[in-house]
Parts: sequence; structure tokens; C-alpha cells
Amino acid sequence: MKHLIVSLLLTTTLSAPAVQPPAGGAPARHILMVVANPAVATTTGWPVGFWAAELTHPYWIFTRHGYQVTIASPAGGRVELDAYSDPRADNGYSAHDALSLGYLHMTNFTALLQNTPALDTVKVEDYDAIVVAGGQSPMFTFVDNEKLHQLFAAFYEAGKVSAALCHGTCILLKTKGSNGELLAAGKRITGFANSEEDYADQAVGQKVMPFRIEDEARTLGLNFVTGPAFQPHAIRDGLLITGQQQNSGEEVARLVIESLENEP
Repeated sequence: MKHLIVSLLLTTTLSAPAVQPPAGGAPARHILMVVANPAVATTTGWPVGFWAAELTHPYWIFTRHGYQVTIASPAGGRVELDAYSDPRADNGYSAHDALSLGYLHMTNFTALLQNTPALDTVKVEDYDAIVVAGGQSPMFTFVDNEKLHQLFAAFYEAGKVSAALCHGTCILLKTKGSNGELLAAGKRITGFANSEEDYADQAVGQKVMPFRIEDEARTLGLNFVTGPAFQPHAIRDGLLITGQQQNSGEEVARLVIESLENEP
């Protein structure tokens, strides 16, 4: 009953008209948000997907600002939440995430998760920015996905704001620019931290992820900067924006907006 009351209150708020685009006929900004397709973790054997808050919280900020948002996935089609990110789940881990709960009770939003466009259909010129969300699936499906890496680099090299969040930042371990160098080389970045991986491993009682982003980034010589575990933390370095974990989605969205609104 508590979940139902909260969701009813939130869906009323979420359904309210978004902030209108700037006056003078300027078109609304258009954001591409990329979430992972469902997979099975090779470490734990459980089904994994994208993290709810890493989609819904930036989505909320963008749409309240009058932006359009397209939710896509590498393979297209239906996408699924990580179970620990679902505020309705019996595990209770994300029961506090009232914003996601509200969205998950909105049929017009959940319909977007049933048939996401594949990245093969995406044209860089149709968007102002890209935001790659995390979750558990990206660690098994994003890190070696060359098409996603190439698309992210194409956004960046087209002079467009390019953001990655939490485990979605694993793409920066292998995404290279046209010069053959890592896109993140020489830039300050963040992502899911070792301190947070420690917490997850201890909670589950085994190794959850196949590798650690922080360790790999430091091995590559990247300037990986972390904040306190599970506290909002995001970094903007030029066109590249990164967020540490699931509690950093709103900060990432605000930095994307700040970057777009301050364009010359």
C-alpha cells in the first residue's frame, strides 16, 4: 500500500508538463541515453540488466528541463532492470528510490523499455549529447562492445557532450579516438570505485564483477578520481562527463545541461 500511494503521488508529479524549450523558436535539446541489454553474469550466474536510478534520475532532470530523451540499447528491444535496483523487489535494496518507483508505474515510460532502438539505427547528428548508464550488465556487455565504443567516440569527436555513469564508464577503458589513443587519456574521470566494489562483494559473499574499473583505469595510466563511497560524485572535463555510481545520475545530468547551455 505504501508503494502504491508513493507511486500515485509521483506519477501525478512526473506527468506534469515539462519545462518548455527556450523561447525564440530554438528546438529542444535531444539526449541519447544508452542502457544495457539483459545478460547473465559469468561471476554469479544471475540475470543482470541496467540500474534503474541511472536511467530514471537523469531522465527526470532532462525532461524537466524541456529536453527530449531517447532510450536506446546496443542490441535494441526489451531491456530489464537489475533486480537490486528495482524499488519493488523483495530484497529492499532500492526501496528508497521513489523516483524510479513512480516511473515504473507509468505505462508510457515502461513502454519505452519494451522496444528500445538499437544503436545501429542511431545517427549522431540527431542528438546533442550521449549518456551511457550503468548497472551490472555493462560489465559483461559494454566493455568489449566496439559499436558502442565507436558511437561514443563519434559523439565526442563531433564536439558533442559525452557522458558515462557508474559501471557504464567501463567503456572508457577501451574507447579510442580517431588518433588511436584512449578517449579518456589525459582527462579526469570517475566511475564505480574499489570501495564500492568491496561493499558489493562483501554483501553478496563473493566476487560480483569480472574486473574493477578503478584498477583497470589506473593500470592504463588514466586519471581516475573517486569520492566517498556511494555519495554523489561527477566530473566534467571538457566534453567528457563521468559519474561515480547510481547516486550520481542527477549530477551527471546537470553537468550535461550546464555544458550544453554554455556552448558558444
